[in-house]
Amino acid sequence: MNPPLAILPPPAPVDVLPALAPDAVHDLRGRAIDELQYPPMTALVVAGIPGAGKSTVLRRFFGATTESEDPSNGPEGSVVLDSLQARNRLRHRLGWLPYSLWRPVVHVVHFAGIRAALRDTDGPVVIHDCATTGWARRIISLWAAGYGRELHLILLDVPTAVARAGQHARGRRSNRMTFVLHCFRWRRLMERLRAGGGLRPAPESLVIVDRININHLSRVTFAA
Repeated sequence: MNPPLAILPPPAPVDVLPALAPDAVHDLRGRAIDELQYPPMTALVVAGIPGAGKSTVLRRFFGATTESEDPSNGPEGSVVLDSLQARNRLRHRLGWLPYSLWRPVVHVVHFAGIRAALRDTDGPVVIHDCATTGWARRIISLWAAGYGRELHLILLDVPTAVARAGQHARGRRSNRMTFVLHCFRWRRLMERLRAGGGLRPAPESLVIVDRININHLSRVTFAA
């Protein structure tokens, strides 16, 4: 289980924004917001480096559990896909092998589930992804567009040391070189966004948050 998302002190109450319906790039780091509002057929990617708190966000706002082997049913008809679900499901058959040998199978199964959910779900789809690999972002974007969905991203930006502590706390650490590569790609992504660059294909919205935002956030909703 990830540690509580209460690493940083909360801002003063005057900084709290009531709600936001993201429609562009919104950098909310260091601020507080009560609610994020998305359309009902959204494909929402919750992204960050390993240990940033993605699975905790999925559990807190969408009811996903770390023990689940199948996509979780969240509020407002949402379906939640975490790569941990595929890992839990495959562990019964492949758990006797070192995880590094069957990690690629987990990724294939996870992405097959993402495509099926985007195609078949009559409601929002919430997706766990690191967002540090361009091919993954592109394929999710293309699938979302192909099935008539708006793609929205939440980027959970935390310091490397905090992410590493998160991994240690949950007892599920990434390979050191894999973690370093994720961090390098994440910094490059943040630098590109800071310089005014965007993602290709461009999502409908991109929200950058930190632990302050998540600590204050009360809900993520999907409504017309």
